[in-house]
Amino acid sequence: MTEPDPRPFVREPLALDLLNTWWKEHGRLHDLLDSPSGLRVWLAGHGLADRFAADEESLKAVVHARDALAAAVAGPGGPAVYRQVDDVLAHGRVRLTLTAEGPGETAEFDDPAWGAAWTAVRDYLDLLATAPDRIRLCAQPDCIRYFLDTSRNGTRRWCSMSLCGNRVKAARHYARARPPGV
Repeated sequence: MTEPDPRPFVREPLALDLLNTWWKEHGRLHDLLDSPSGLRVWLAGHGLADRFAADEESLKAVVHARDALAAAVAGPGGPAVYRQVDDVLAHGRVRLTLTAEGPGETAEFDDPAWGAAWTAVRDYLDLLATAPDRIRLCAQPDCIRYFLDTSRNGTRRWCSMSLCGNRVKAARHYARARPPGV
């Protein structure tokens, strides 16, 4: 049985959740991917534990993919950032298939250790194709989590209203309620 996910915020698309394997809590930086057991937790959270191994080689590949995604989402990318993402994608390919349900795809990897890493980066490409302007970094100054804004009008600002949104609103209220000069 897999241990529970210790992160305070989960349920984002695979690529963004990979970025969120880094998080801050009480001012301290945490990394879910500091061991193969953390990778196992992350894979299980996305129903991938049966498809991909959680060994040292897979962990290195997934951390490499996370670094490439972090560079890609940080801002306008240049050739070096694109090469980082392409380096991960070079480890796999999509084979088109025909199934009883119709057209399909099968992912194939040159090395199975790159399967989860490639799958996460492929998910990022899908997000870029469908909603590039909805990939956001939480607006709470101490938060480093990413989310996909699924709000109707596209104005969501926080990864979680109950976590970061509430903190920002409480801080604003405190600042307004505080007597001058205190």
